[in-house]
Amino acid sequence: MKIAIIDYGMGNLFSVEQAVKRQGCEVIVTANEAEILQADGIILPGVGAFADAIKCLEDTGLKEVVLKAVQQQKKLLGICLGMQLLFQASEENGAFEGLGIFKGTVRKFNEAKVRVPHMGWNELQFTYTPDWLAIDDIQDRYVYFVHSYYATELAPEQLVAFAEYNGIQVPGIVKKGSVTGMQFHPEKSGQCGKQLLQAWLAEVKEESKYGKA
Repeated sequence: MKIAIIDYGMGNLFSVEQAVKRQGCEVIVTANEAEILQADGIILPGVGAFADAIKCLEDTGLKEVVLKAVQQQKKLLGICLGMQLLFQASEENGAFEGLGIFKGTVRKFNEAKVRVPHMGWNELQFTYTPDWLAIDDIQDRYVYFVHSYYATELAPEQLVAFAEYNGIQVPGIVKKGSVTGMQFHPEKSGQCGKQLLQAWLAEVKEESKYGKA
């Protein structure tokens, strides 16, 4: 099974690549449209500012590649900033349009109420069980977050899991069709992150096996 990690100039590519390789997958880090669309699953990573990231996607033509992959119902996973890019808009350093796959706007935490960035381990609370995950198998549900902005005004049916941060409900996992987003870093989240990544990859494998991806 081949997983393409999109290289658009912003992202912790090495750690994500190594985490996926440890699950026995062939991994290609690429900005090539054909290689991305031919892969069984696609990961959109991201570290940094939303405005810079969306500009990089647009300048490289990869924004249209991502949207094409979604249209083709390819399995796509957005991680951290990669998840935020999947929303309609962001208010990070201005007002910027996102990829529009998920409903909602990415906003900054209120620094008067909470410490920013939100950095550390928080427990995931699941709103429902997605078809790709056996929640009962996950005993330790703590994952590692590092971010100053979070998704707001989500469609309730698209929220899979959230974490509480000083009374704020922080979306942790979102899903719509073939697209999944994880605000935390599964590759840095110990056993829970490993299991979540394994579960997503298992879904990719199952779909590709039957030619649905």
